[in-house]
Amino acid sequence: MQWAARGAFHVAYILQSLGDLEDAADLYERSLRLFPTAEGHTFLGWVHSFEGDVDRAIAECRRAIAVDPTFGNPYNDIGAYLIDLQRPDEAVPWLQKALEAERYCCYFYAHTNLGRAYLLTGREQLARRHFEEALKVNPAYEPAKEMLKRVDRGTAYFA
Repeated sequence: MQWAARGAFHVAYILQSLGDLEDAADLYERSLRLFPTAEGHTFLGWVHSFEGDVDRAIAECRRAIAVDPTFGNPYNDIGAYLIDLQRPDEAVPWLQKALEAERYCCYFYAHTNLGRAYLLTGREQLARRHFEEALKVNPAYEPAKEMLKRVDRGTAYFA
């Protein structure tokens, strides 16, 4: 059952990458029925976000956290969704949890998103620190580079 779930998950990811969101969502759901994983819920949430349904995306991330609270992606994703909803203060604790997660490969995403949240709330020095931290983890990450340039120039930021 776990192998079938894994296969459905991988095909769903490919379909999602190709822009076939409806079929990707169906396969993520099939994967989750066979073997629930934090990854499956997180990526299904990502599909919902691409479809414009951020509430469902956040709900899937919460399910992911319930399955595996050590997985960092859903914390970061909830934070990013809240920033997009212009709720940066609510995003901060979620992004901090992403940075504390044991199982997370992309800490630079959470640092960049924390920087975005802090910029939106007028805390430029905290924002700068997190953009710099993101670049320590991944020196090639262009969004963090661009945001740091905006802080340096004092350019307005729009989420």
